This record gives sequence, C-alpha cells and structure tokens, in this order.
Amino acid sequence: MPRPPLPLGTFGKITVYRQGAKKYRARCRYRDFDGKIYPVERYGVTGPEAERRLRQALRDWATPSGGAEVTSNTRFKDAAALWLKEVEHDAEREARSWGTVDTYRSRLEGIVIPAVGELRMFEVKTPILDKLCKRVRDESSASSAKTVRSILSGVCGLAVRHGALDTNPVREVGPLESKKARNQPAKSRALTGDQVLDLLAKLDADEQARRDDLPDLVRLFLATGERTGEALGAHWPDFDDAGKTLTMQGNVIRARGKGKILNRGKTENAQRPIPLADWCCAMLIERRAAVTNLAGPIFPSTTGTIREASNVRNRAWKPFAERAGYGWVTFRTFRKTVATLLDDAGLTARQIADILGHARPSMTQDVYMGRRTVSRIGAEALEKAVNGTAE
Repeated sequence: MPRPPLPLGTFGKITVYRQGAKKYRARCRYRDFDGKIYPVERYGVTGPEAERRLRQALRDWATPSGGAEVTSNTRFKDAAALWLKEVEHDAEREARSWGTVDTYRSRLEGIVIPAVGELRMFEVKTPILDKLCKRVRDESSASSAKTVRSILSGVCGLAVRHGALDTNPVREVGPLESKKARNQPAKSRALTGDQVLDLLAKLDADEQARRDDLPDLVRLFLATGERTGEALGAHWPDFDDAGKTLTMQGNVIRARGKGKILNRGKTENAQRPIPLADWCCAMLIERRAAVTNLAGPIFPSTTGTIREASNVRNRAWKPFAERAGYGWVTFRTFRKTVATLLDDAGLTARQIADILGHARPSMTQDVYMGRRTVSRIGAEALEKAVNGTAE
C-alpha cells in the first residue's frame, strides 16, 4: 500500500547531517499548495542552528507561480491588500460605496495592520482577533470595533476561499456592543416648529450666512430631510417643477485617488423622488432663473463645481450656528426634525422611510413591500411647519 502524501502546506521528517567541523545541513521535503514536493535545506554551524534555519525557511516559504495567491504562510497584511482590491472592484461596479472603501482602508492602515499585519495566516486565531476587536471597542467605540471585525472577517473569508484557512476565525469573536449602547438609548433632538421659524429668520438676516448660500440650503434640508451629500449632489435636471419633486441621485463623497464623486448609495431607495412643498418649489424656481448652467449643481461652489460637504459644515454652518445661538444644531438635526414633523403629521414609518431614503422603516417590516409610492402628505406637513402654521 503506497504511503499517503503529505498534506498540503506541510513538511516531512527533518534530517540533520554533519558535513564538517562547523557545518551542519538540515533537510526535509515540503509539499506546497500546488501539490508538488520540494526539497528544502538550510545550513548552520551547529545541528540545532541548521534545523532552526530550516524551520524558519519553511514558514517563509513562498508558493511558486501558479499556486494560490493566499496560503497559510501568507502574511495577513498581504492577504488584506488582496481583499482591499476586491472591495475596490466592488465599488467600481457600484456594489459598494467608495466611502466604505475609504473607511476600510483607514481602519486597515491605522488599526488592523499595526496589530496583526505581520502574522502568517496560520497564526491568525480567534483569541487574537477577539482581543483586538474588544480593545478597539474599549479604547474607541463599538462602531469602530464592528468595522474592524468586518475587515478581519473579509480578509479571513478571502483566505478561506483560497484554501489558506479551513474556517473563518472571526465567526466566534464575541459580541461588541458597549454597555452604554445597550442600557442607554441614544438621545435624539429635533427642532420644534417655533425654533424652525426663528432659525430661518436668523439665517435670512445674517449677511455672512447669505454669502455662504445657507438660507436656501437649509430650506431644502427642511423640505426634504436630505443628507448633506445628497443636497450638495442635487443638480438642476433632478428638479421637476411641474411634478413638484426633486429626485435624489445619491450623495457626494470624497474618495481617495478619485476626488469628489457621486455615490449612488447602498440601497435602491437611495435614488428616489421626493415631493416638495410649494414654498420649496418657488425657492428653487427663483434660484434656477438666476443661473446659466442648468445642468450644474443646485448649490454650487464659487467656481461652479460641487461644494465640499466638510467645508459647508465646518466653515459656513458651524460659525453661523454659534452666532445664532443654535450651536447644538447640525445638518443631521434637520433630518431628525423632518422625521419628527412627518411623524407628528401622522405619516407611517414606511412613508417617512421612503422620503428619507432609509433602507428599512423598522427591523420588523418588509423592506420591499409597497416602497416606491410617492406621497404628498409629507410635503403638505412640511409646508405648514415652515410657513409658520406650526403650533
């Protein structure tokens, strides 16, 4: 009966030979992931040194061309680079967001690679990854820890697909929710109807805010509940004055190596028509009459390009908010305000989710059930609030 072959990625018995007064040779056979047997040998001035060098060489063994890209001896950082290329390819075909790519790259470079980048894949074990994720949770946040876990799972999943690992060690990493997140629900603050009217009046009276084009931008936020990037990414062809709608095409993000791009969103509902109140339509019609580039962004920069969201938030909005006594208000506050006003007006969670572009109105509702209907109830509710009829 023939001797069974060595398992892939393993070596046979190590034999040490003395070849001189201070020269020893350690030798064995190694079966690589291409199925071939390779003789491997190393030398040392003593037998143990020769064997130690041989074992180190076996750990550092590189698969000849034609073998798997990731083997059990591949360093984690090299497997991570291959995985990130796959993620970038997904973004190229719009299966992922470029913002997600940048987030993963940032966490890889800043957290994951310094912690486990030099490990060989056969050394990547659940206890090591569990400890890393929980350290990130305790030192940063549960959200960051979950992102790190997603990265680790992605890289190890790639290794499983290449045959370098039998199972994904991230699967048994423990829960990462923080105690605060479990026991203390996040506080959500929205503007009241009176605060909306007061804030708009202060915007209109503030000369710097007018120069920064904030009054109309904030009105659009209050009419639509858009995200900052969505509002800045809106172009004139997206506005239908006859149908009184503004179609969201995605949000503007800055991706490394690509500059500002329009991200189409992760869900089908990210691209959606939003019904507009009459006052918002009138505001947009007036703005459109004053521009020459009817294919450009509705809220352009001084050079006519898409504005940088971080600049609008930090250089325009924050200084005004402090001057006006609304330092606690961010652009996200307007989104919460719209959701609150619509809820008070009696809209269902599904209708509100459609307007805001959420993937799900709740964890228990079917995400695809009756989702593409455009309701004007929300526009009418926002009409009352912003025109001064709020109680």
